[in-house]
Amino acid sequence: MNLTDLSNIASLYKNTEKMPVLFLGHGSPMNAIEENQFVQGFRDIAKEIPTPKAILCISAHWFTQGTLVTSMQNPKTIHDFGGFPKALFDVQYPAPGSPELAHETIELIKPLLAEEDYNWGLDHGAWSVLKHLYTDADIPVIQMSIDYTQPPQYHFDLAKKLVKLREKGILIIGSGNIVHNLRMIDWKNINTVDFGWDWAVEAYEKTNSWIMDGNFQNLINYQNQGTFLQYAVPTPDHFLPLIYTLGLKSNNEDIKLFNNHLIGGSLSMTSVKIG
Repeated sequence: MNLTDLSNIASLYKNTEKMPVLFLGHGSPMNAIEENQFVQGFRDIAKEIPTPKAILCISAHWFTQGTLVTSMQNPKTIHDFGGFPKALFDVQYPAPGSPELAHETIELIKPLLAEEDYNWGLDHGAWSVLKHLYTDADIPVIQMSIDYTQPPQYHFDLAKKLVKLREKGILIIGSGNIVHNLRMIDWKNINTVDFGWDWAVEAYEKTNSWIMDGNFQNLINYQNQGTFLQYAVPTPDHFLPLIYTLGLKSNNEDIKLFNNHLIGGSLSMTSVKIG
């Protein structure tokens, strides 16, 4: 990073009041184009947050070896799914990027390593929710990938290094789902709200309790909590964005749950606002 980069960062991202942090249960990509209580929940939560200067998103759908941070001026809209209507593939979210914010993010997490990326863009874990929060796509967005070689504690500790961004008007969003077992969804009742298998209900209730009580270590050690969470989190990709959000919490900050429902038997839309 040269002196010009540092000057750009100082001018673009001056200190502000501390921004909240979000974890968004993004659910089906179809939420990008459908109207339901969950997308309304995204819109409502945006009204409670000061307009950010930029957004850093940690999405379940960018799982890499090592940590990458998008550093292009104009990230592409990635349609990283199949079998959906053409209308969903037609959606574009042309938000600008921010190479300056990417540089600062990489600097902040040192001595942990991250590299700039010029190939990814905005995957549906990012744009499918951002299009409801900020419909004009005029706020710069970068994504940081999730290093699949590292344990949950690593991701929690990495998130703590990003806290300073909250004081520069940066909204940090984790996007995934806490209960996320697509193999066990009751597809006939995929849109049935407040329906969950017994193990899903147990996972939903206990994870909500741990979040609200600040018992984050149980969430970090989710693999050791019992069969109910093994079913709820069969793979870590959708769960780890929550760990990033929780790692960004400061002492005495309020926690709020919204969109707090199970659907289709084995998926939760539970979302979290900190601050």
